[in-house]
Amino acid sequence: MKKLLTIVGARPQFIKLAPMAQAINEHNASSLDKKIQHIIVHTGQHYDYKMSKVFFDQLKIPNPDYNLEVGSASHGKQTGQMLEKIEEVILKEKPDMTVVYGDTNSTLAGALASAKLHIPVSHIEAGLRSYNKKMPEEINRVLSDYISTLLFCPTQKAVENLLKESIKENIYNVGDVMYDAALFALKESENMKIELENFGVHHKEYILVTIHRAENTDDLDRLEQIFESLIKLTEKNLKILVPLHPRTLKKLDLLRKDLRSKLDKINIIEPLSYFEMLRAEKSAKVILTDSGGIQKEAYFFKVPCVTMRDETEWTELLDCGVNFLVGADTKKIVETVSFALSGDQFNFDQNLYGDGKASFKIVEKISKNIF
Repeated sequence: MKKLLTIVGARPQFIKLAPMAQAINEHNASSLDKKIQHIIVHTGQHYDYKMSKVFFDQLKIPNPDYNLEVGSASHGKQTGQMLEKIEEVILKEKPDMTVVYGDTNSTLAGALASAKLHIPVSHIEAGLRSYNKKMPEEINRVLSDYISTLLFCPTQKAVENLLKESIKENIYNVGDVMYDAALFALKESENMKIELENFGVHHKEYILVTIHRAENTDDLDRLEQIFESLIKLTEKNLKILVPLHPRTLKKLDLLRKDLRSKLDKINIIEPLSYFEMLRAEKSAKVILTDSGGIQKEAYFFKVPCVTMRDETEWTELLDCGVNFLVGADTKKIVETVSFALSGDQFNFDQNLYGDGKASFKIVEKISKNIF
């Protein structure tokens, strides 16, 4: 039996882990002599129930074998603590390969600790690029790609990005594990009665908003422009639903007094569970976000998306005209959301993210590599 060490720490990674854990279980059930012992390490980057444990509970992911409980800190401190603790786990477990996901500090720490100990790394969501090195996520994903052994790309564009950077070996376009996860979660959620009315909204009568990226939450001017745009949208008699990230919630007291006085016009609620969030996304008229994963989920559910960033790694969504970059510019946000609400002129028919079986393809490739 070979050991596979999976390293996760943030909400999007728990979601991607769900179909991977299922694929590993199915591999083991059908294999007599090539079974994989799956060891899960949770760094603790996201640690409260709504952002962490609920995903393990609802997505039927095995409880982590290790919880490093690193928690929040500056990028350097958080990554350094993760690096130290992951190294201890690797030395103890001696895995045959590690798996990292996406572009968080957990991703980089896991990849770096493994590479320094000469453990091969599989990077899921390899090849994504925003080409903005001021984004900590861009640094994380680029460095992780360069030190990984197997690179699993969600799109052909991601493959092309790696080739342009002279990374040419062990690159596989397998599709997107988030699509696998969304299909699984939608099937599971059919057994759950999630009422939109509990969030104060009705089907296709609201704009769903998420704000969590440091580039927006740590820049008060950008954050104020975003909330100013939300207030202007409410003045157009549009309903706004904002499941607010804990990081963003802490910043509201710093907003200008005139903005704070109008926050009650916006329906601000606590973070939603994954199933609740998918329900809210699928029923939204438009999604306004700075999340990478939600941009894709909007596409899965055929909902136009307005992205409050200056660039996105999911450029194929821009190319097919269903996603729009607006930065944190109040005027652009209001105008683009209004355009997105104006009709059904969007084409969601292209197969951008595979066939929903990316996780099985990844496990097959990993198995061939470690046995």
